[in-house]
Amino acid sequence: MHSVTFLGAPLGELQSHWQSLGLRRLSLIDGQLAEPQLAQLVAQHGYSVDSVYHLFSSTAELARVIDDAAAVNARVVYMLTGGRGDLSWEQAADRFCAAVAPCIGQAERAGVGLAIENASAMYADMHIAHTLRDTVALAEMAGLGICIDLFHCWAEAGLAELVQRAAPIIRQIQLSDYVLGDRALPARAVPGDGAIPIERFVALALAAGYQHGFDLELLGPRIEAEGRFAAARRACETVSDMLERLGA
Repeated sequence: MHSVTFLGAPLGELQSHWQSLGLRRLSLIDGQLAEPQLAQLVAQHGYSVDSVYHLFSSTAELARVIDDAAAVNARVVYMLTGGRGDLSWEQAADRFCAAVAPCIGQAERAGVGLAIENASAMYADMHIAHTLRDTVALAEMAGLGICIDLFHCWAEAGLAELVQRAAPIIRQIQLSDYVLGDRALPARAVPGDGAIPIERFVALALAAGYQHGFDLELLGPRIEAEGRFAAARRACETVSDMLERLGA
């Protein structure tokens, strides 16, 4: 369960949610790594930090996040790339690759993976990879892994082929659902409530050799209306049942 689901909650409240949901692996926002009690809490309760979100802004800032992530044994830092301004996609991609390159060796030495995710073009002010195809292409250029946010790519053509191509570099998969016709952004729904063929996609990823976790990222009016915790609990139950059916 990604911490963005409970955005704004203090660490103590998050811990209460984690315990109530029975979580063992955490997905955090980079700013949470600065919480002075986080490392102690992770160690005390036997959590593992599966992923950390970071909005890339500079080489120096990413280097700091890698160090902070390594301090809690985080598995992967996944990023939005920063915007492109007046640059073409190709120019912005070259700029990002050059900026992130000095951090790749640091991350390898620290045992922290680096990845980029796909995100809607509505976030063009802070990202340049808006389809899974572009995300894979950029990751291959930069020598990074990818985080697949299914919400933003489930309707793309050739999705199965893309997953097969990307299989060796998939570091994280994020799940949520979408109800057709919903325009109330960010419009995410609990898995099973909408039209995204989540179980079929998860089966595809597992068949391609994916061996990491499935992160639930729940945001928007539907989640708020149900209640964040209630939606999170129902999502955990639904996806857990799904993974059992698939033998994961």
